[in-house]
Amino acid sequence: MADAVWPPRVTRAQLIVALLLFVLGLGLAIQVRSTSENSSLRGARQEDLVRILDELDDRTKRLEDEKQSLERQRTELENSSDQAEEARRQTRQKARQLGVLAGTVGAQGPGIELTVTDPGKSVEADMLLDAVQELRAAGAEAIEVNNVRVVANTYFSDSSGGVRVDGHKIGPPYRFEVIGKSKDLEPALNIPGGVVQTLRKEQADASVKASEKIVVDALRSSKRPDYARSSGR
Repeated sequence: MADAVWPPRVTRAQLIVALLLFVLGLGLAIQVRSTSENSSLRGARQEDLVRILDELDDRTKRLEDEKQSLERQRTELENSSDQAEEARRQTRQKARQLGVLAGTVGAQGPGIELTVTDPGKSVEADMLLDAVQELRAAGAEAIEVNNVRVVANTYFSDSSGGVRVDGHKIGPPYRFEVIGKSKDLEPALNIPGGVVQTLRKEQADASVKASEKIVVDALRSSKRPDYARSSGR
């Protein structure tokens, strides 16, 4: 009987299955290891991880709010007795909203005032751009810096004695008028490793003040695109 069961007989099918399982296991191990080693968050500081998590939470909430707003508009349009008039009303409202984003119309609402003083002339263009990006990530809807409207294609560049915003030279103190939810905007600037802390490391001072009425009235001229045309038919 011993000669019948030993040595064990392995069929060709069993060898193929065993080989496939080995290759599959090896592939999974390599993938997990590669993902772990190449993670962009590997080695990140705790304050950076907290900031990233807060920004993701804020963006998720804003997307959910936008989704609910669009659903309300759809419901209003479906339930309106005069759907054509309701559609025109929503179009006018959307045009005003797009005008605010494009900087072609003035805006007012709650928000914050960010003032950056720079006695040592150490503030550079990229630091102000970082402030704008943090504010946008926190939900800023309209921004003005030293009477220059900030829009999607705004650029910052260094200049002697100050900074240029879209070619307009501005100097300290840098005053940001920002419309948005102050409870989101102010913490975004004051988080550890954020804009305020970075500016203070450069011997500049940054103060943030919440306000119920911020006026953004610097305007941008409406320019017709040279090449882009609406794809709607």
